[in-house]
Amino acid sequence: MQKATRKVPIVFVLAPDPVGAGYVESLARPGGNITGFMLFEYSIGAKWLEMLKEIAPSVKRAAVLRDTTTSAGIGQWGAIQTAAPSFGMEVVPINVRDADEIERATAVFAHSSNGALIVPGSGPAVIHHDLIVALADRYKLPAVFFDRYFVAAGGLISYGPDPVDLFHRAAGYIDRILKGEKPADLPVQAPTKYELVVNLKTAKAIELTIPQSVLARADEVIE
Repeated sequence: MQKATRKVPIVFVLAPDPVGAGYVESLARPGGNITGFMLFEYSIGAKWLEMLKEIAPSVKRAAVLRDTTTSAGIGQWGAIQTAAPSFGMEVVPINVRDADEIERATAVFAHSSNGALIVPGSGPAVIHHDLIVALADRYKLPAVFFDRYFVAAGGLISYGPDPVDLFHRAAGYIDRILKGEKPADLPVQAPTKYELVVNLKTAKAIELTIPQSVLARADEVIE
């Protein structure tokens, strides 16, 4: 759409890295005909590490399923890697280019003890979600996902933005543009509403007890 027009206003939703992808000049001043709402801020990586330590204090290592084909995938991996030492954790990258690579690398990682998985948002992660969830269950790896979708499919826990809320807020931007405001003057916004989802059936299957402090904060508990 950006290649097709520089005049028609465009409001995006769920964009992971709008500056890195070249959609806008900056978050505060988009500068063109495009603005909208980000899928996440990179700081959420520290929250995923924190969640893992809270639900599985013995975890020392986390495999991060990263997508190296996008600026968002590279940036998210970098943020997690930077935050890991403060949680006393080592992080190991697993590329998500294809199913065989995911399965081989996860099997190798799972041979060592005290491991866990972090699954940030990416197209390949969604495409291979059934495999990723199955591998986490097979090797009894505590896993934190970026979206409820994975937990509903059998994943352990997810923490991420509420996508419905982002679409509601996007509708507000569309209304303002139709009333005369310019996308160039509307800052790109980060999520403000997050949701925590826990699958107790999966926790039992991998022999993990979810702390009551986590269950009390959960927006949804799947039993």
